[in-house]
Amino acid sequence: MTTLPSGFARARRWLRDHPLAFDATLAFCVLIAMICGSFADPGKGGHGPTFGTRTPEAFSVLLMVLAASALVLRRRHSMAVLAVTGGLTATEYIFMDPPAPVVMSTVIALYTVASRTDRPTTWRVGLLTMGILTMAAMVFGSTPWYSQENLGVFAWTGMASAAGDAVRSRRAFVDAIRERAERAERTREEEARRRVAEERLRIARDLHDVVAHHIALVNVQAGVAAHVMDKRPDQAKEALAHVRDASRSALNELRVTVGLLRQSGDPEAPTEPAPGLAVLDELVATFRNAGLPVEVAGADRGPGLPAAVDLAAYRVIQEALTNVRKHAGAGARAEVSVVRVGTTAEITVLDNGRGSAAGRPGAESTPDGGGHGLLGMRERVTALGGALTAGPRYGGGFRVHAILPLEARTGEPEKPGPAAATGERR
Repeated sequence: MTTLPSGFARARRWLRDHPLAFDATLAFCVLIAMICGSFADPGKGGHGPTFGTRTPEAFSVLLMVLAASALVLRRRHSMAVLAVTGGLTATEYIFMDPPAPVVMSTVIALYTVASRTDRPTTWRVGLLTMGILTMAAMVFGSTPWYSQENLGVFAWTGMASAAGDAVRSRRAFVDAIRERAERAERTREEEARRRVAEERLRIARDLHDVVAHHIALVNVQAGVAAHVMDKRPDQAKEALAHVRDASRSALNELRVTVGLLRQSGDPEAPTEPAPGLAVLDELVATFRNAGLPVEVAGADRGPGLPAAVDLAAYRVIQEALTNVRKHAGAGARAEVSVVRVGTTAEITVLDNGRGSAAGRPGAESTPDGGGHGLLGMRERVTALGGALTAGPRYGGGFRVHAILPLEARTGEPEKPGPAAATGERR
C-alpha cells in the first residue's frame, strides 16, 4: 500500500523531472487564485473586503488568463515573462477600478527572476518593478495613495524579490558544499593512488635489493663451482655451499615480502629486525666469500641511528657492493666507510675496478633497459632528505657517496633526479 509521504515524494520527483508540467500546474493555480480574488470587493466603507459583492469584467479576465499563461514559460524566459506580467498588471491598474489581482502573476515572475539571476540584477529589476506597479496603483486607483491595497503591492513585490534572492543564495551555498565534498573525494582518491604508487615503488626497491644481491652472489659462486669442479672438488663444494646459503637467504626474504603482500588486513609486526649496520660484517663476508675483497675502513655503529637511516645505509652499501661485483671486473677491490659527521651519516663505497664496456660509466644501456640500482639507492636517500652522488673516480674505479640526516624527514619523498651525470652503473 502506498503511504501518503511516499506518494508525495514520488509526485515531487516527477514534477522536478518535468519542470514544464510543474510550471503549467503553478500557472493554473495562480489563475484560480486571481479569479477568486477578483470577486472580492476591497471595502471602501472601512469594514474590510467583502466577497461576492462584485464580478470581474471580461477585460480583467482576459488579462488574468494572459498573465497566467505567460507563467508557463517563466523558467525559459524569466525576464520576458516578468515584463509581460508587469505590463498586464499596470494595464489593469490603469483601466480597471477596482483592479483584479493580476499582480499575483507579477509576484511569481519577479520571484523567478530573483532566484535565477545575481543579486545586483535582483536589486535593479525588483526596485523597478516595485516602483512602477506601486505608482500605477497609487496614481490611477480610486482609493487613497496610502490605502492598504497600494501598500500591499509594494510589500508583495518586495517580498518576492527577497524570497527569490534567499533561494538563490541557499542553492549556491548547497552547490558550493557539494562541490567541496566532490573535490575532497577526488583529493582522497588521488592521495590513495599516490600512496599505492609509493608503496609499489618501495616494494620494488626491496625486491630489487634482495634479488640483485643474492642472485649476483649465486651466479658468481656457481661459475666458480663449474670452473673447479673437476680439478678441485673441495673448492667446488665450498662454492656450492655459498650458493645454497645465498639462495636460502634470498628465498627467506622473498617469502617475508610476499607474505606481507598476501595479508588481507594490516600486516603483523615482523618477527625479525630489519637489516642494518649491525649486520654489516655478515654482508661484507658474503661478498668476500664470492671473491670480492672488501675492506671496512670505518663503520660507525654508535647508538642513536634511526631505524630508517640504518636500513637505508645498509641497502646503499649492499647495492653498491653488488654493482662492484657485477661490473668492476676481475681483480677489483672495494672499500666501505660509514662516518658520522655532525647530524648526518656519510656512507662511501669505493672500488678500483675497470669493468667491461657495457658496465662502465658513460657506456650506453643494454637493449633491455638494464636495472635500477642507482635509481633505487637515490630514491631511498632522497626519501629521508639526504643526497647521493655516484660516478667514476679519477684514475679509475667508481665512487658512491650518500649523506643521510640522522633525523629522517617525514614529508613526501622528493622526485629522484638522474642517477649520475656521467653515466650509470646498474
